[in-house]
Amino acid sequence: MITARKWVAAGFGGPEVLRNVEADVPDPGPGQVTIGVRACGMNPADAKHIAPGQDPRLLPLSIGYEVAGLVQALGPDTELASGGGAPGDEVVAQVTGGYTTAITTSASGVFAKPSALTFAEAANLLLVGTTAADLLHTSGAREGETVLLHGAAGAVGMSVLQQARLLGVQVVGTASPPNFDVVRRFGGIPVAYGPGLLDRVRAAAPEGVAAALDTVGSDEAGDVSLALVADRARIVTIAAASRANADGYVFIGASNPASGPFRARARNRVLELARDGDLVVPMAQTFKFDEAPAAFAALTGPHPPGKLALVVEP
Repeated sequence: MITARKWVAAGFGGPEVLRNVEADVPDPGPGQVTIGVRACGMNPADAKHIAPGQDPRLLPLSIGYEVAGLVQALGPDTELASGGGAPGDEVVAQVTGGYTTAITTSASGVFAKPSALTFAEAANLLLVGTTAADLLHTSGAREGETVLLHGAAGAVGMSVLQQARLLGVQVVGTASPPNFDVVRRFGGIPVAYGPGLLDRVRAAAPEGVAAALDTVGSDEAGDVSLALVADRARIVTIAAASRANADGYVFIGASNPASGPFRARARNRVLELARDGDLVVPMAQTFKFDEAPAAFAALTGPHPPGKLALVVEP
């Protein structure tokens, strides 16, 4: 057994509730892997996990869902989800409690790290990449179609743009004007959100849009999607569950029973795309592991397009 440092939430709220503690990391049993973490991925779900209004009996809460690092040990008769595996191998993993310097986790969520990615990039690949794949799959986006993407310069949006381009799907993506070049970089047609969005989308896609993908959850995103897409089964959101339920379109995520199995299946494809250089993970900023409160403040506030990560010094 080894000892790790980890960040936990001692209360519900923002960066002020984070505490750096020591924790024992058990040796891996059958079907488990111990990872020496080199980077901790950061996602909006981390903030939702410790948002106010929850049961205090849940505290303290471990935070984080993605890591990248090196295999320290494999349990008896255990292989990585991608096959093989030995101490020292570089890996990426979906976990629970990822803001840590070491973790023992199920081998079913541990994969060989694409060599094209840094540890910080790899630690931010799977959750965003499989969410983007789920949006495209659920909407039925097909080669030759044009789709509308709300929030194209966000992390999920940038992954959607890249995966859509590989499918031969044209994307009209909403963004703020300073981020138009980000949308163009990945093959999208940028349009500014805000009043007049419906007319701007119609001008950008005069042939119409076949589907709408929403990563924002705003009333504007819902209203414009409904005005443009007649088939509500082809309007898909990750951010507006109640609106989707009320208006008869599709919410994907934890409450959708199809999302979990699909995203688990999609991991291999996302890893393959990253390995081949067809899917990149733009980074906004990295922070030292000890700077987690500052990183969390950036996560929950305005920051440049791209992902954030905590980096553990070797």
